[in-house]
Amino acid sequence: MKIAVSGKGGVGKTTLAAALAHLYAAEGHTVLAVDADPDANLGMALGVPAERLRDLKSISKMEEIIAERTGARPGSMGGWFSLNPRVDDIPERCWLALGNIRLIVMGGVDAANAGCACPESTFLKALMRNLVIAREEVAILDMEAGLEHLGRGTARGVDAMIVVVEPGKRSIHTAHVIAKMAKDLGINQVFVVANKVRPEDIPLIQDELGELPLIGTIPVDDRLKDADMTGRPPWEMSPELLVHVSFVRDKLSSLLQRG
Repeated sequence: MKIAVSGKGGVGKTTLAAALAHLYAAEGHTVLAVDADPDANLGMALGVPAERLRDLKSISKMEEIIAERTGARPGSMGGWFSLNPRVDDIPERCWLALGNIRLIVMGGVDAANAGCACPESTFLKALMRNLVIAREEVAILDMEAGLEHLGRGTARGVDAMIVVVEPGKRSIHTAHVIAKMAKDLGINQVFVVANKVRPEDIPLIQDELGELPLIGTIPVDDRLKDADMTGRPPWEMSPELLVHVSFVRDKLSSLLQRG
């Protein structure tokens, strides 16, 4: 199972990605929890201690490895470099193991080079392609709204994209934009999970989503904010979260099996 999770900033996509990774790991699966959002917070949501996160370097900042594999130093523009660098050994060298979960922090490309055909961008996309297509583990990808690290070939290996929304037109507008981007890349299975909702919000959200399928909701819960403040996994403060995310996981599996 390869699941990409995206959404507008602040809607709770990292909470959902962490909870999904936790559930699959609890079932005995080895899970690649891939933090592909430059504003990396997945490790915190998984409850990784701060001192361990400080020692975990994002892959985009591993300049020596990128230069060795691509033939060009990060930050360089123009010139020749490999568009298909070797990356198959990188996950084991760079992940942080937390039980059955393997946390990988991709990092971002500097804003000046965003979207460029530069060595670090090429390396990250090659690594993402390896994680999604070549490996057998469950992969949960915590994406930014821009889907920066996904290329067309990579995206076709993703089983589904879950877009997280909260009550409000701006969040749902972003969901439509992300869904279009995902489908343009070749991800045909795009679903929505609504977070921070009250029962009376659901009809409005469904109306605004239109044809985008809503496969689950997570109620508004101040304990999730408390978990963020204390650096604890959200399900430790709110065990009910896993009930709602289990429903999302089961619904997703059912829909993908139908096909």
